[in-house]
Amino acid sequence: MHTTPTCGTPQPLWPAAARLGEGLCWSPREQAIWWVDIHGQRLMRLHPATGRQAHWDFDETISAVAERAREPGLVVALRHRIALFDPATHALRTLHDVEPDLPGNRLNDGKCDAQGRFWVGSMDDACRHPTGSLYCASDASRAGPLSPAWPVQFPVFNGPAWSPDGRTMWVNDTARNAIHRCEFDPATGTIGRSGVWLRFAKGDGYPDGMTTDREGRLWVAHWDGGCVTCHAADDGRELARVVLPTSNITNVAFGGPDLATLFITSAMADLSDAQRAAQPLAGALFAVSTDAVGIAPHCCAL
Repeated sequence: MHTTPTCGTPQPLWPAAARLGEGLCWSPREQAIWWVDIHGQRLMRLHPATGRQAHWDFDETISAVAERAREPGLVVALRHRIALFDPATHALRTLHDVEPDLPGNRLNDGKCDAQGRFWVGSMDDACRHPTGSLYCASDASRAGPLSPAWPVQFPVFNGPAWSPDGRTMWVNDTARNAIHRCEFDPATGTIGRSGVWLRFAKGDGYPDGMTTDREGRLWVAHWDGGCVTCHAADDGRELARVVLPTSNITNVAFGGPDLATLFITSAMADLSDAQRAAQPLAGALFAVSTDAVGIAPHCCAL
């Protein structure tokens, strides 16, 4: 039986006016939160305890980030490639090309599973055509082009997120307002039976980035919905709602020393001039204190 979590009031941590904020990843070793502005082609890092900020600019979109387990630096998803990036030296090395034959696509959301595999989905940059797939980069995958681990054919892929035992994976078909629940074999990374698990009510936006907590509850960002909702893992019923002061909420991740702070990204994209004037915190990074505890972020084995 899932309990109802308690959440505080969202606080803006970095009013960065990101065109498309995304890519949240908490760093336990640095006690910092990584995030990106996809359209702004920028990687950002914030140390919440001190407010210290840093950023790195790229020549292409950057959409997802994971820390490496055995080496310094990060694994990042760029427009059409998965690469290693060292923020200290700015060294960038391509591991895999992804969908070079689909120029209208780009990589989008992604993260690591408990075994250190880096999962990232692709999308149609125009958010219309069902050309998105799911890819997995691991020690078992060779350098070079990656083949889809799951050709889901979503216009816009977001997620994934896993249950605490790793046997369930959720992914989002954002443009078609569908959260899918899938059987997942953590030992092999094999995806089993899947189906639509939840759709948001009309007018409540579209499911974007998401994460799970230690109780197995799913926390989902609402694009064009101005909120984050928490759902029970069994039937998807809503347990809690965090209302944000801007419409396009893009991603969520637990972090902080006790993993009880919910970090939330947002976007200025697709807002009219009037909406931007009415939403001065569009594109900001927010934080909300909760009595929920997140799952420690998984580092990448690459």
